[in-house]
Amino acid sequence: MKIVIPTAGFGTRLRPHTWSRPKPLISVAGKPVLAHVLDKFFQLPVIDEVVFIVGYLGEQIEAYVQKAYPDLKTRYVVQEELIGQSHAIWLAREGLTGPVLIVFVDTLIETELSTLPDEKADSVIWVKEVPDPRRFGVAEVGEDGWVRRLIEKPDDMSNNLAVVGFYYFKEAEKLIEAIEEQMERQTQLKGEFFIADAFNILLETGLKMRVQPVEVWNDCGKPDAVLETNRYLLDHGHDNASTFTDLEGVAIVPPVFIDATAKVEQSVIGPYASIGPGCVIQRCLIQDSIIESGAQVINSALNQSLIGEGARVVGKEPNLNIGDTSEINQL
Repeated sequence: MKIVIPTAGFGTRLRPHTWSRPKPLISVAGKPVLAHVLDKFFQLPVIDEVVFIVGYLGEQIEAYVQKAYPDLKTRYVVQEELIGQSHAIWLAREGLTGPVLIVFVDTLIETELSTLPDEKADSVIWVKEVPDPRRFGVAEVGEDGWVRRLIEKPDDMSNNLAVVGFYYFKEAEKLIEAIEEQMERQTQLKGEFFIADAFNILLETGLKMRVQPVEVWNDCGKPDAVLETNRYLLDHGHDNASTFTDLEGVAIVPPVFIDATAKVEQSVIGPYASIGPGCVIQRCLIQDSIIESGAQVINSALNQSLIGEGARVVGKEPNLNIGDTSEINQL
């Protein structure tokens, strides 16, 4: 199985953090979003290759993966012109044959992947029912259970089966052929080649595609979604509060994640706080917040806050969203 992960976007909804770091390296529940995505793939019997489509700050993604996953066979392809999902996949076409998973990096879902080698359908797309489908792509499923077509950002709410950004194809080369036909036809939406249109070309020629519903779909595309995902992950296996029962002068309110190298003194941490490596926390109340590595927070009460790497916060500002190496002093 080969895996393609497009990561080349600017992550504008997560600024200021994405001025200095690509969105996949924003932390939730103690490790980067990208790590949560990659760890899901180890359910697969074999991972032949992971291809990253990178862009702005892409060298940071390569450095992180090489350090954290040294045994993973990887390839990096630069998408210099951001003209859509299909174009990103097309750039990775070299050697892309046989079974492939395509996963967009801010997609965190709960699903079983170990059975994919025995999949009978030509393709599988993962979907979730949503209240308002108009900002997503949706799948239209026929009475026979097979997908008829995909609709990108529908105008109405008649179909709420949103596609979550997780796709399987038994034959990657057929998908590449469809993308090339899409680009020849110049089938675009607002100047971008959306992958749904390439899928529709295949569906027109008889591709057997089924949907795989998921109950859990976490997004990491904007600050409130990052905090929501952090809460979910801490509630589901990433809480390490039980390892910090003897910190003098510190009260821990689970669930939390505190890196072993963080220094926490005279503070109340939690619930739903994540404290990164090398952080210094003194005389603070921190809840529902993510403090990235190397940050210092002193004499503060933070709630629903995102504090960037190496930032320094002194004072009692209750709600902050500040980027890497920023400083706020209110004393």
